Amino acid sequence: MTRTVVRRLWRHAHLATLAGDDWGLVEDGALLAEDDRITWVGTDADLPAGLEVDNEHDLGGALLTPGLVDAHTHLVYAGDRTAEFDLRLQGASYEQIARAGGGIRHTVACTRAASDDDLFNGALARARALRDTGVTTLEVKSGYGLSLAHEARCLRVARRLGPATGLTVCTTALPAHALPPEFDGRPDDYIDAVVSWLPALHAEGLADAVDAFCDTIGFTPAQTRRVFDAARALGLPVKLHAEQLSDQGGAALAASYGALSADHLEWLSDDGIAAMKAAGTVAMLLPGAFYHLRETRLPPVAALRAAGVPVAVATDHNPGSSPALSLPLMMNMACTLFRLTPLEAWLGVTVHAAQALGLAERGRLQPGLRADLAAWSLDHPRELAARFGHDPCSAVVLGGIPCTP
Repeated sequence: MTRTVVRRLWRHAHLATLAGDDWGLVEDGALLAEDDRITWVGTDADLPAGLEVDNEHDLGGALLTPGLVDAHTHLVYAGDRTAEFDLRLQGASYEQIARAGGGIRHTVACTRAASDDDLFNGALARARALRDTGVTTLEVKSGYGLSLAHEARCLRVARRLGPATGLTVCTTALPAHALPPEFDGRPDDYIDAVVSWLPALHAEGLADAVDAFCDTIGFTPAQTRRVFDAARALGLPVKLHAEQLSDQGGAALAASYGALSADHLEWLSDDGIAAMKAAGTVAMLLPGAFYHLRETRLPPVAALRAAGVPVAVATDHNPGSSPALSLPLMMNMACTLFRLTPLEAWLGVTVHAAQALGLAERGRLQPGLRADLAAWSLDHPRELAARFGHDPCSAVVLGGIPCTP
């Protein structure tokens, strides 16, 4: 049986293709997709003669861009940690709250107690909220189960989000996120357990990558290395929460394993930057956590820029340190707080974010790439980074299929 190809055409759009080193703007542009792939991009006047399509969409001059990629989230969890916000305003630090049994441990207790349906429904609402702000690809980490059974069910919930939303959802195993109470005082024993769980998670097809938290309230470089060795043995790529609260040399460690990304990076050193550059590791900036925790040490953006390290931006959505559900707002924060340019912020949520997930076939509007698109009520893409508190996304296209927020 011959398969029928569905051709869809978007016309009269102001395109920002992000092809090359600039915006790649095309006035009165058009884009043609066959099934889930872009097949033609250009001006409306240059559309091939005699073109036959199944669906035609007149965008009336709206801005059309690649769909956004949120490459660092913790969407699957239960419980509430807004009380910690109040405590921090009264002077308690993130580390003090964590060591007193709050922070990640509180979310772990709530997540373990929640049903699968409750976890799924909460994560589904968050994923839809992100989609409605232009996100078409999403990464979801585990890390709030901290046992084999609970990590596995959180990853299963994350796997369900793609079919339920149309989003591309990548899953990352993060059991080395924090020390659970049953392993108090025994971090090496816990890492033994984590290493023993990874083959089971991999065998079930639950993880696209492995992550860890290497910091003063997380795990040591030596413990992190053991997790990464286990991931490498399984053929899984790695990434790392690194240099958020201190310089543990985590970014260089991650780079030595060819990590997809090193994330946070407020305490990143010159050696870490050089290692990331050599390995092609993406610098993942998380301005929501920086803002919400009222941090003051800026990630070394100028040094990353000078070294040519690709920089990505993500929401880091989680219940404690970055309860954000707007990637455009993170773009504004990345520009305002970290001094990224609007173009750098855009590349950070498209091309470089896709690179941080190991996805080369998205992030630009070019033939052959996946037809993940976002339409905006904007005249120029820089407006999305410059403004905040508005919702200009009018439609998203997920693998060639339109979805109106």
